[in-house]
Amino acid sequence: MRLPAPRGPVTALFFEHLTCRPHAFDPSSVCSGEPAVEDEDLQLALFVCYELHYRGFDEVDDGWEWNPSLLEARQVLERRFEDGLAEAVPRPVPTPSVPMRRVLAELVAAAGDDPSLAAFLERKADLGQFREFVVHRSIYHLKEADPHTWAIPRLHGGAKAALVEIQADEYGGGRLERMHSELFRATMRKLDLDDSYGAYLGRIPAITLAVGNVMSLFGLHRRRRGALLGHLAAFEMTSSLPNLRYGHGLRRLGGDATACRFYDEHVRADAVHEQVAAHDMCGGFAAAHPDLAGDVLYGAACALALDRLFTGHVLDRWTRGATSLREADLAVGSR
Repeated sequence: MRLPAPRGPVTALFFEHLTCRPHAFDPSSVCSGEPAVEDEDLQLALFVCYELHYRGFDEVDDGWEWNPSLLEARQVLERRFEDGLAEAVPRPVPTPSVPMRRVLAELVAAAGDDPSLAAFLERKADLGQFREFVVHRSIYHLKEADPHTWAIPRLHGGAKAALVEIQADEYGGGRLERMHSELFRATMRKLDLDDSYGAYLGRIPAITLAVGNVMSLFGLHRRRRGALLGHLAAFEMTSSLPNLRYGHGLRRLGGDATACRFYDEHVRADAVHEQVAAHDMCGGFAAAHPDLAGDVLYGAACALALDRLFTGHVLDRWTRGATSLREADLAVGSR
């Protein structure tokens, strides 16, 4: 993956440094005034910082991953992101007398499904809109499971075993052709999209980046491990029916079995995963760490809130006959 074009002063500063050998720099000027979740500059800067812990960028030296100046600058951005999340997402209050599984189910039910992006894709979307949706999702699905895997070495006992059970399915039980990221690549190819990792980063808007960044934010900080588990639980508990609808919509538009396999697989797998995630993983973790039960619920609430904002962004643009993606730009160094 190559660095995309900067989207403001923060990414311009970062990219200027990141395309050189690792060195110390002044991280003090990394603030802007936009709401954090909608701030294109902030969300892209965070994504780039986090990506150094995944596969990195062609023109960025791997030595930047733990560079003190970059980590200090990232911390400033993370604080803004966390403050923005705190403003946008009310923190649920845990109820010790009620099982975690039931509290999570009530949280998901309260979030509702209106408006429903899945219903629109099932019944109304044209092929161009479905392809746009897949481009949005590619920023996460091409590394599906990786952000939540950060929690494995930070857990023990039943919660750890439950997370490993879920993640093993996400990684195809060790078989390349069954990995969910590979199934998604097949969907992209069938839709005549570029399935290379990060190919559409330059077209991904801030809200989509925020949906992915919150996973990395929770995953890369041990203190946020409870929120990461709650995020995964909400993700799994709201997956089966939407994926059923995505599959129906893609078949309506002419998608074959290979194109739809990614969605079909999630209908089956996530129906099981949601039970394991809510009861065994989150329930077990909250029982072992009752002081972190609120973090579990907050992580779930963040997942649900950001998904609503993403849905609102996409449907608003489509209703107005506009694209939900950013206009294409040139990657750094490609001019």
